Amino acid sequence: MKWIKFLIEYFKSPRTVGAIAPSSDKLAENMINDIDFQSAKCIVEYGPGTGVFTDKLLKNKEKNTILILIEYNEEFYRQLIEKYADYDNILIINDSAENIDKYLEGYNIEKVDYIVSGLPFASLPKNVSNKILKKAGSILRKDGLFITFQYTLLKKEYISNYFKRIDYKKVWLNLPPAYVLKCRIS
Repeated sequence: MKWIKFLIEYFKSPRTVGAIAPSSDKLAENMINDIDFQSAKCIVEYGPGTGVFTDKLLKNKEKNTILILIEYNEEFYRQLIEKYADYDNILIINDSAENIDKYLEGYNIEKVDYIVSGLPFASLPKNVSNKILKKAGSILRKDGLFITFQYTLLKKEYISNYFKRIDYKKVWLNLPPAYVLKCRIS
């Protein structure tokens, strides 16, 4: 059922959904395996979709760590509210990730430790991607980490305009296989 809903949302908005199926458990594990959950005070997730990465983040985060989900798609946002509204220290926002700074300001959060992104930079309009990546670099703490995945490495050079160091790994057990990019501002 989750796959069917996901596929419907993809066909309604392929540029913003960007995938025909939810991410695999193996991809989710690779997305979060460099997060130091014991020290993280704030984690932001861009484009959580149906919550595959969110489930892993919630399972591992400390009770006092704030988790902010920012989802543009209204149907996915409603599903996230239904699924996670009762959890402590989780904020679910229906907006574009390019506006994350106004929410952080509203919650008195100066910097975030990690950003986990499910956004399809290959299909988003370039001006939107530029704003999102620029803000990601500005809201991360100095030693923070921006973690994203892409189905090809075509956008790696583009993303490197915003981050000084990018390490990547291919995850074969995903449909389609994907690259996890771990990006640092310094």
